[in-house]
Amino acid sequence: MIATVVWGTGNVGRAAIRAVDAHPALKLTAVLVHDRAKVGKDAGELAGAGALGVAATDDIDAVLAASPRAIVYAASGDVRFDDALADIVRAVRAGAIVVTPALYPLYDQRNAPPELRDPVLAAIKEGGGSLFVSGVDPGWGNDVLPLLISGLGTDVDVVRCQEIFDYSTYEQPDSVRYLVGMGQPMDYAPPMLMTGVPSMVWGGQVRLIARGLGVEVTELRETLDRRPLDETVSTRTMGEFEKGTQGAVRFEVQGIVDGEPRIVIEHVTRIHPSCAPDWPTPPSGDGAHRVIIEGRPRIEVTVEATDEGENRSAGGNATAVGRLVGAIDWLAAAEPGLYDALDVPLRPAAGKLGRSRP
Repeated sequence: MIATVVWGTGNVGRAAIRAVDAHPALKLTAVLVHDRAKVGKDAGELAGAGALGVAATDDIDAVLAASPRAIVYAASGDVRFDDALADIVRAVRAGAIVVTPALYPLYDQRNAPPELRDPVLAAIKEGGGSLFVSGVDPGWGNDVLPLLISGLGTDVDVVRCQEIFDYSTYEQPDSVRYLVGMGQPMDYAPPMLMTGVPSMVWGGQVRLIARGLGVEVTELRETLDRRPLDETVSTRTMGEFEKGTQGAVRFEVQGIVDGEPRIVIEHVTRIHPSCAPDWPTPPSGDGAHRVIIEGRPRIEVTVEATDEGENRSAGGNATAVGRLVGAIDWLAAAEPGLYDALDVPLRPAAGKLGRSRP
């Protein structure tokens, strides 16, 4: 059994605890928290599952001193990137296999800036650990899934990946209201939508698809459209969003191949279904990930995931965790290194059939 730590117990961490507990090759040995109020609580209680007999702790030194074989780093890197990188480098230097969705630039690790990549490589060399960074979107929704589906085509003209989501279900109010700008005046400049930021976050995914297809992306282009709310709306999880404020966002990161946008990652994000009804919508519910292969034949695949009471955002988090936790035993058998989604196979859920936890 591979001794595994979950670091963080938020939206991703809850799913990670359940995934590690369910994996036949892993043993949950510790859970790290930042909130003092969670210290001493059973990991299962924090994850919304039954008691697991592992008490949460905030003693990072003690956990790393125990030399865990693997760590699922589930703490956010969105607004604390430097701290997340420092934590991860520290864990890798301690010899751990680290899997995480927290560091967007390292999704496409081959093209990551040296100031981010070099400390990780140094930690791997010093401590013998490994790092694999992935998620949903960015993540499997625009790397392994579109590449898999493209293999069913005779001719492929365009690979399009879409995330279509109602962000009122996304339990990070600060990110939704301030990073993305939902509910802000239309002259507000959301940091996530500033020119160059979408390419920074999703450009690596475009390059991963291109690498898998054996083509060269010569340029990244961005498009952006924003819509105001026609009426004030009330959401279950985040309160009211006023008429005239930002209610929907649609943007693309386009990979230009031979002068044409051939690889496209598109986001369609709403705070309420009434806003921008003419834009793409999910088949049902609050969100979906979709891959469209334009060519012959035209292929369209939509993935809808739910968890924690039919919540689509929680479902997405759970699939990201499934991809990461499912990679740990493969990484344990591989040489220490810095890996990306094209290195690490997505494998069947061997040993898990019929073992669903409450």
